[in-house]
Amino acid sequence: MSTTPPAGPLCTRDSLASELRDIGLQPGETLLVHSSLSSLGWVCGGPGAVVMALLDALGDRGTLVVPTHSGDNSDPANWSNPPVPETWWADIRASMPAYDPRTTPTRGVGAIPEAFRNWPGAARSAHPQTSFAAIGPRASTIVDSHALDCQLGERSPLARLEEARARILLLGAGFESCTAFHLAEYRIPAPQVDSSFAVMTPQGRRWSTVRDTSITDDRFDDLGAAFEKERPVVRGTVGAAEARLFSLADAVAYAQVWLAEHRPRASSTQTPSREQRGEKGG
Repeated sequence: MSTTPPAGPLCTRDSLASELRDIGLQPGETLLVHSSLSSLGWVCGGPGAVVMALLDALGDRGTLVVPTHSGDNSDPANWSNPPVPETWWADIRASMPAYDPRTTPTRGVGAIPEAFRNWPGAARSAHPQTSFAAIGPRASTIVDSHALDCQLGERSPLARLEEARARILLLGAGFESCTAFHLAEYRIPAPQVDSSFAVMTPQGRRWSTVRDTSITDDRFDDLGAAFEKERPVVRGTVGAAEARLFSLADAVAYAQVWLAEHRPRASSTQTPSREQRGEKGG
């Protein structure tokens, strides 16, 4: 057994809620959170305490949304972390469990979203790879009607969050985790690619392939650095974590211009996104 004291600071539900209010969270607002539990310090109560602190800060009229992605429900031909032998691909496609919003675990988004998707009252969207979960009075409006051929575009919760004037909180997470930037990708010229996953239909489980916009988080870190230099971003500390708070609509509008100028994409030979490979950070 280790005798090394845990790394601090000590974070509690109350201390986290207080610090979240201090950086500007408002009761009644709609908030999309990307998070890293380990960045906070030693959290008494683990990820559940962070969820409760966020809900405390938003109050009963607020709506909390988190990514609950499950990118491992995807074509094994695209897997790289780790890859699997090509001789396995057909069996994986035939055997992959169908997405179920009630039971499918998250992958690659951290411990807080995994706790959140199981939270009483949480509603979760229907996309097998890029679902979001929400709690609060706007939850159903945000997560309903997530189209299978629209991972993170106009028929996804991101567009509904934009309509709700949501803000984004990066809680110990970097801009490379900012899924809202993907909404901008749907609004600039982009190739279409195949996206495959296992879904449940009225006829039973089915391996399905749809055409969707090609997305990639390449250069999101550069995009984020430029965004916070030119646009309002509140920065602060929650526990030991660096926190950034900003308008989702502002981030999407800025990204739409920046990506068109700095990351031209003329072909469909894009590297699959980390969502598709199951590697996306929280």
